[in-house]
Amino acid sequence: MRILLLFCLLVISVPADAREVAGVAVQETINADDGTVLHLNGAGIRTKLFFDIYVAQLYLEKPAASAAEVIAAEGKKRMVMHFLYKEVTKDKLVEAWNDGFKGNTGSEDLAKLQGRIDQFNGLFEDVKKGDVIVLDYTPATGTAITIKGEQKGVVPGKDFNDAMLKIWLGEAPVTESLKKDLLSYKK
Repeated sequence: MRILLLFCLLVISVPADAREVAGVAVQETINADDGTVLHLNGAGIRTKLFFDIYVAQLYLEKPAASAAEVIAAEGKKRMVMHFLYKEVTKDKLVEAWNDGFKGNTGSEDLAKLQGRIDQFNGLFEDVKKGDVIVLDYTPATGTAITIKGEQKGVVPGKDFNDAMLKIWLGEAPVTESLKKDLLSYKK
């Protein structure tokens, strides 16, 4: 009886179209606000030193095999960050964003983007284990930032979203293993 109950709980806890990464249910497909179906391109764990920081999930209208294809894609894109670490302060998030932008964006482009990077950084707050940040790109409006279920703002421009995605997929990604995971999803 206990085994049957345990089995039922496990089956119920993860939807049929989901996989699990570090205990986080990762959906194979999701719907954008307008109903557009986005497909999981890849998911992996952002680690720093020996700590798991968050599970990252990249969704696209059409799956892509390379970073260049992801960046070039014109459709909707979504990056989900499900936090695993006990707490990440706003200051640490902003520092990580700034390092990622600087490491993957040329100085001329960085100067053009700086005002929007500052706007982006200003939207963040401390996050704790279980909190979720969603970064939704829509071509007509830009990148919407949602933290803990509340939309904080929208940063305009595909160029901004491209630079942001390069934090994970650029020449100097947060980690090579996460870049590989975000680009290697296969059904």
